[in-house]
Amino acid sequence: MMKKRTKIVSAVIAGAAILIGGIWMINETRYPNVPAFNDHFTREFLDKGKKADNEFYEFKSKTGQYTMWFPEEYQLIHENKEDYAINGQFYERWVASSGNFFNNKNEVSYMNVELAEKVKENEEVNVESLFKKNLHVNQPKKIETAHISIYYDSAYTYFKGTEEKVVKNNIKYVPNTYVAYIADKNTDKVIELYYKYTGDHLTEKQGEKQDKLIVKMLKSVKF
Repeated sequence: MMKKRTKIVSAVIAGAAILIGGIWMINETRYPNVPAFNDHFTREFLDKGKKADNEFYEFKSKTGQYTMWFPEEYQLIHENKEDYAINGQFYERWVASSGNFFNNKNEVSYMNVELAEKVKENEEVNVESLFKKNLHVNQPKKIETAHISIYYDSAYTYFKGTEEKVVKNNIKYVPNTYVAYIADKNTDKVIELYYKYTGDHLTEKQGEKQDKLIVKMLKSVKF
């Protein structure tokens, strides 16, 4: 009698496991089969129903303060608490990376995106400080839309010992670093974006692809 009950219990457990596994598989297939949705933490920020321009999905900040396009080949890094930080409604920082953006596992690109509030009257000072520090640039490129001001620039950067070197306007070196400052015209909200590619030198074609990706992301920001 005991053996019969054990068999029944085992059968019920096995059946439940199969059912749960089947439900899990069905739920997983509802998500796009791309790196961004293959990571459970990353998908919490994305809207699977809002794909943009064939390679992005809409990203929504957990502060509720902005949305932007997120490349489908990227995943948020969340190995420790420092990788993602949020404080109230007006501060959030996250880091994302892609190991196969150029179809080569030895090449990695990552971006650091930070939302904060900064006094609008200090915009020129903030911009100048950011770009001088990171790219040795005094006047970055600027894009104006109806609601945001976008400052951005790029360069090829590398370390020589402990010192970071910046190479600008040299056709031998395709940029591997981007810096951007995106300011809301109606509030003090600002997003600072830092992008870095590490790996072999990019070809001109790869550089153009990279540039288009960055500019599309910057223009997509909505506060």
